[in-house]
Amino acid sequence: MKKTSLIQKLEVSKKEFLEISKSIIQPNIISDKKKYRILLKKYTTLEKIVFLYEEYKKKLSSLKEVDFILENDSDTEMKELATTEKYKILENLSSIEKKSYNLLFSSKEEYETEDDRKAVIVELRSGTGGDEACIFVEDILRMYTMYFKKSGWKYKIIHVQKGGIKGYKEIILDLNGEKGVYGNLKFESGVHRVQRIPKTESQGRVHTSAITVAVLPKVKDIEVNINLSDIKKDTFRSSGSGGQHVNKTESAVRLTHIPSKITVECQEERSQHKNFEKAISVLRSKIYQNEKEKRLRKISIKRKSLVSTGDRSIKIRTYNYPKNRVTDHRIHKSIYNLAGFMNGNIQEMINLLKLFENK
Repeated sequence: MKKTSLIQKLEVSKKEFLEISKSIIQPNIISDKKKYRILLKKYTTLEKIVFLYEEYKKKLSSLKEVDFILENDSDTEMKELATTEKYKILENLSSIEKKSYNLLFSSKEEYETEDDRKAVIVELRSGTGGDEACIFVEDILRMYTMYFKKSGWKYKIIHVQKGGIKGYKEIILDLNGEKGVYGNLKFESGVHRVQRIPKTESQGRVHTSAITVAVLPKVKDIEVNINLSDIKKDTFRSSGSGGQHVNKTESAVRLTHIPSKITVECQEERSQHKNFEKAISVLRSKIYQNEKEKRLRKISIKRKSLVSTGDRSIKIRTYNYPKNRVTDHRIHKSIYNLAGFMNGNIQEMINLLKLFENK
């Protein structure tokens, strides 16, 4: 996100803060307890944003002064002091930017859609790259589960298909949280590309592999009505965990929705009935997403959106291990802390994607 875009956002917040400052002291607002409480909450958040904005402007002004000294002063000692000061200012600016992004989003609930507040189904699938792609599915799974833990969200594994040597060909999660689960994760749908030297590579060459991520909002039966006569049900023996039980009963379930040709599998439960219920939940979400994407394609010409078509064939992000860099290609943003990112510190990138989408 460019500094100019952030400044524009902060300027809008400052204007809103000044307007609320005037209205919140009006007798008709004070007498309306509900309205006053809402405005006071917004006033408190905006006050913090405005404070950061003023600090931000001061630091930008100081940066200009330091740059002027570095460009025009011939005194070596002054230049050394100016260089040291510049590093401090840039660190302060970076810190203020991160705080501003977080506060801007805590005050932007008006941008939330009904889907943004929903729980989700997360699908991870290996793509090009063979065994290395399966290993990267496992790495991304770890990244997400660490992020879920930081966010206080709970997840369950619905379906697993293991890779040949290590990792997963496919894994599906059922994810629930108190707020903003889909609103935070909806930008993750797409192709995630990794560039690194695989452990199996003897000559030290960098390989490129890819996986696909799909994030689907969970929907209730009243939102998507599935006619059971449109579903073909197959059962088979589970290939997952379960000890001796695995080879005894056909508890795994495969459902095919005949009109849309969407197929889902679930095999993690020992009970066929429970697997059927989970598979129906995933199927419902997929049908809902399918219809949603059809509607969004019709309006995507008018509004270019990061999640406009839900096209999961588009490369959205590259994880470059040799350069310690993760890059989101939709907003041309790179973060040079790949280790931290892979440990679940992905909120900064999500916030930037939100800002771009709401701009």
